[in-house]
Amino acid sequence: MMLVGLEARDLAMTRFAISPLWEVIASVRIIKEPHLFPEHLAWYGRVRPRLAGVDWRLLADLVQIPTLVIPTFVCTPPATSQPTLDVELATLVTTPPEAVRASLDTLSGPRSARLTALHTEPVAGLTRLAETIRAYADAAIGPYWPRMRTLLEREVLLGAQRMATEGVHGLLNHLDPYVRLEADTLRVDHIVLAGTVRLDGRGLLLVPSVFGGPRVWSNFGSPGQPVLRYPARAVATLWERDPAPRGQGLARVLGRTRATLLHELAVPTSTLELAERSGLTPGTVSQHLGALRDAGLVGAHRAGRLVLYARTTAGEAVVTASGVTTP
Repeated sequence: MMLVGLEARDLAMTRFAISPLWEVIASVRIIKEPHLFPEHLAWYGRVRPRLAGVDWRLLADLVQIPTLVIPTFVCTPPATSQPTLDVELATLVTTPPEAVRASLDTLSGPRSARLTALHTEPVAGLTRLAETIRAYADAAIGPYWPRMRTLLEREVLLGAQRMATEGVHGLLNHLDPYVRLEADTLRVDHIVLAGTVRLDGRGLLLVPSVFGGPRVWSNFGSPGQPVLRYPARAVATLWERDPAPRGQGLARVLGRTRATLLHELAVPTSTLELAERSGLTPGTVSQHLGALRDAGLVGAHRAGRLVLYARTTAGEAVVTASGVTTP
């Protein structure tokens, strides 16, 4: 159990972020041990063939199984709320050599030739690592990143809403079953980590994750803002969406396009992503969403620069009554 002492400055500095680099790193565990992550088996089945021509062995060496620790320099806390992978990789390649070596020393077992080269020549090794991550991400993450980002933005929005209504105390106590705030101490139930630490006014960075698995991940002791990564909800819906509704009754009432869009809105989704998945133009999607919203079947809320749409209670009732199977 990690006991994290919080003070007023820490609560004031608490914020959310999304990290595409973390998702890349965390997803490696699923490729190596897919049976441990049944909620992601559909993703694994689609991605594994794409990796046949990608040399991602350096990533595989860095993410050991069982994963008791991930080298800190591979996934430093994001400096902004929504960094791109390119921005995070630019930070990665500037990691000081001594930090790379110290982080690699936390890994157990014999060191592979690839890790030895990274340990010996960190500057050149980080460039190779960034290239490896980019190639892996293009094959495994890129095709799914728009829907992943939408789900993560929804998680941030829900957290921000809870913080607005219940304060930081309510937010942290509903964040994850393994996290609990009691008075001025945050209790984080880790599998292997234990101890006491204070944040000293640096605040807490909360990062929801698709591929992190069922447990929380934290980094409280390294330079930069302390980070707590926690599992986002409903991640299995990312891979199980049906491109069209199965029920014909709803399509006869609303029209096939609006019925399809209503079916897709099981989780909050942007106009652009709906357009990509349905093959319609963003303008056409926006027009149909406006009609569904006027009918009270769809609601909208803002998440950063995006407007996300989702079914209302009435929309859920209509879908359920029509016999359409939803993800």
